[in-house]
Amino acid sequence: MTWLRLVLGVLLLANIATAVAIAHTHHRHRQVFVELSREEKIEDALEIEFSQLQLEYSVYAKSALIDQIAHEKLGMVRPEAKEIVVVRR
Repeated sequence: MTWLRLVLGVLLLANIATAVAIAHTHHRHRQVFVELSREEKIEDALEIEFSQLQLEYSVYAKSALIDQIAHEKLGMVRPEAKEIVVVRR
């Protein structure tokens, strides 16, 4: 009878320890999920910024290419400040 009580006591302690471990694991899972969500929002913001930078780069790259073609193929040059005339109403 005493060994039966001992086994039941050990099983009760194991059951309590398992319940505490499960609660701790669920809590940690929630923390990690919140952190993951936060990082995904940061990733989305960075993806948007990267797309905008790529668009900006393509605009500048096209502008530089147009300048190069105008200079090399058409012999065009940028006017100097004294050559620019501002027409006003």
